Amino acid sequence: MKKVLFAWSGGKDSALALYVLRQQEDVEVVGLLTTVTQDYDRISMHGVQVALLERQAESVGLPLIKVFITKNSSNEDYESAMREALEKQRAIGVSAVAFGDIFLEDLRKHREEKLALVDMQGLFPLWKRDTTELAREFIALGFKAIVTCADSQAVSGTFAGRSYDEQLLADLPPTADPCFENGECHSFVYDGPIFRDPIAFSTGEIVLRDERFWYCDLIPRD
Repeated sequence: MKKVLFAWSGGKDSALALYVLRQQEDVEVVGLLTTVTQDYDRISMHGVQVALLERQAESVGLPLIKVFITKNSSNEDYESAMREALEKQRAIGVSAVAFGDIFLEDLRKHREEKLALVDMQGLFPLWKRDTTELAREFIALGFKAIVTCADSQAVSGTFAGRSYDEQLLADLPPTADPCFENGECHSFVYDGPIFRDPIAFSTGEIVLRDERFWYCDLIPRD
């Protein structure tokens, strides 16, 4: 079996891609790989506390590999930290990294080029699937997610803190992708078929950062 590391954001595309990947008999997912902004102790971009990320990994039943960057890290710093982490995984037999990407060609090409430098492959379980169908499949499978970040240049800031459900899909502007593939929003998945137990949390304050991104804080709960 091919040993695979999953590039885990904590969001819905990651969760659905992991679900699909685990149906493949020739693949063994051996861990979750996540970039963490050290200064904030949160998942980079999604803004979710690491404590909730750790609970996700525990409920999924996979070890968590964190790649730490600082809030001022350059792209070169990020690439260096990621390469170091991947080289360690390659040394113990991991031969591929899987992603939840759906249709961004440039992003896929970039990922594959970087993986080739450490003699690894990229896997894309959701590649070229229709995003409206994927969004509805995610909901139908029983996954539950909340929007943690909304880009006010793409959608209303009121989407931050909302549940990812059929009503949200109906309320999206026609220019927005149902899976947020263009970065319209980010999400946190807290329940679904890949989890042994749901992740308990409460919603905190919603704040605007960089005069653009609305973040809804999620607070771990026992």
